[in-house]
Amino acid sequence: MATATLQSTELTTACPSPEDPVARPAAPDELASARPTVDRLRAAYPLIDAAVVEATVTAAYHWFREARVRAYVPILAERRARKALGAVRTDVEAGS
Repeated sequence: MATATLQSTELTTACPSPEDPVARPAAPDELASARPTVDRLRAAYPLIDAAVVEATVTAAYHWFREARVRAYVPILAERRARKALGAVRTDVEAGS
């Protein structure tokens, strides 16, 4: 199975449902840092649809929803989203 497929599957299965009782709410500063992250990644990956970039960043933040140390969640989420979008970009460029 291709790396991009594994990453895409991992991201889609990592999103909790809105009714997930275990999911911790995001801190307000994390939510504030998500918008600039989306903007940076949209600029870095212009060939990828904006909705896909936003969904990838949201999934990356959800991946760290149970992290006890919250200070590093924004940077870790951005790194995770960049990795996933890099794989998507490779697929998009290969299909062109």
